Amino acid sequence: STIQFAGALHATIVKQVCLKNPSTRTLAYNAFLVGRDADEFLLPKGNTVTIPAMQQGFVNVEFTIRFLHPAEAVLLLISNKVDGIDGATLTFSLKSEVKTIEPLGMIKCRSPCYEL
Repeated sequence: STIQFAGALHATIVKQVCLKNPSTRTLAYNAFLVGRDADEFLLPKGNTVTIPAMQQGFVNVEFTIRFLHPAEAVLLLISNKVDGIDGATLTFSLKSEVKTIEPLGMIKCRSPCYEL
């Protein structure tokens, strides 16, 4: 699935990916960001998540929109073997979109249009 980061230019957007563990054993995942613009995305709470049996865990992904062109990356979650069980490898497409451009400030200046 695709996680969309849409907002104003220079805005920081945080999305949370919810991972559910339906098994009776603990699951653990290592998160990796790969792709063309992977350096633009951030995992602020670290790149590991442990999900207790029959519960859910969360992976936060942060992105600051710095450019007008769309950024793209992939969030890759690879299972660590815990309690002798492996989870499925999960992938999420990350895409950004600039919705608005807000001015950071305004400057008034006065000058002649031309001189003879």
